Amino acid sequence: MLDARKSAILRKVVTEHIETAQPVGSSHVVQDPAIDVSPATVRSDMAALEREGYLTHPHTSAGRIPTDKGYRFFVDHLSDAPLLDPASDEQVTAFFDRAHGELERMLRDTSRLLSQLTDHAAVVVAPAHEVLTVRSSLLTRLAPRVVLHVAVLSNGGVEKHSVEIDERTADEDVAAANALLAEQLCGQTLGRASTPPRTGSPAVDAVLAACHAKIVDAARPAPEADEVYVGGAARMAQQFSAVDQVREVLSILEQSFVVVSLLQDVLSTGQSVAIGAENRVDSLAECSLVVAPYQVDDAVVGTIGVLGPTRMNYPQALAAVAVVSQRLGRQLSSG
Repeated sequence: MLDARKSAILRKVVTEHIETAQPVGSSHVVQDPAIDVSPATVRSDMAALEREGYLTHPHTSAGRIPTDKGYRFFVDHLSDAPLLDPASDEQVTAFFDRAHGELERMLRDTSRLLSQLTDHAAVVVAPAHEVLTVRSSLLTRLAPRVVLHVAVLSNGGVEKHSVEIDERTADEDVAAANALLAEQLCGQTLGRASTPPRTGSPAVDAVLAACHAKIVDAARPAPEADEVYVGGAARMAQQFSAVDQVREVLSILEQSFVVVSLLQDVLSTGQSVAIGAENRVDSLAECSLVVAPYQVDDAVVGTIGVLGPTRMNYPQALAAVAVVSQRLGRQLSSG
């Protein structure tokens, strides 16, 4: 733990470096009225912070910049939950007031909104259908040997399956299967669809069994198939001077499975922020992730996050991710 004075000096160095992207010297630190000590004391404390691994001394500069450890201390000791500034809060409210319609478009637009709020790349992982509640179910005949099952999910998404049946099946049997399937599925999740009970009608039971097999197959978790929407990827190119590093980061953003794994890794630690080497991916050693889950009908179904340099505005990013995740969850829960 750091004493109050060193903590204040470290916070000043972090906030100044976030704002200017330049090494911070003692002459800037002593200008902070909260640090009421001599320049010599500040220099001594900054040297101690460097020895303890919170700051580093780049090149021959007289100033210092935070290390991953320094940023971690800063994030872990934010005094209050960060709040969005009024203009950003109005932007979020206006966005969700008009965000209706197709799920994929909403998630894509949400990633763009988050990128605009933070000036970093933003990712939104779509809900996996197997964890969503079925709001309505419809089974209709398309051809003598084909029926179509349509399930409207709690997030507004639609799951459709074409199912082959015996062409001798009567329309009345399809209608009976439709009613039973709706009764069984509505209010349940696709991932928990139970085997339909026997009805005593071989034709109806055959239709129900064929539909159930399709539903179970479609609901199997497949991490590699997770849909990920990335907004503001081009903003990453403005954050780093090394072309190779930009190329590597953009390459990662194109790999859905890697992105999902990164977000899940952060949440699995109980943290909402991964800084530098905490990401466990070499090409992200100078990047930070700010992550939050979002809920539909009180169940966690997806994740959002922002990816930027370690020199990101953590309070702004944390506030934006928290507010957008809450509003997105409420929007999807309301249908």
